[in-house]
Amino acid sequence: MRELKRIRWRCRRGLLELDILLNRFVEKYYLNLDEMQQTEFDSLLDMPDPLLWEAIANSKSNFADGGSHAVLELLQTV
Repeated sequence: MRELKRIRWRCRRGLLELDILLNRFVEKYYLNLDEMQQTEFDSLLDMPDPLLWEAIANSKSNFADGGSHAVLELLQTV
């Protein structure tokens, strides 16, 4: 539960759209992700807001490696 609180805190962004999208993602998907996908999501949260928004909004994103691609696809469905 502590990990979930940490992730929710990290989802708080300066860009309102990202804030809403990331929190919805956590509520809907995070607990169902495997450990590697959770780690990949955590890594995506290290990205600056403009780059993260571009990666999510651009369906042909070149920002993420192959592993993060599955997590990005889930983010794009929120």
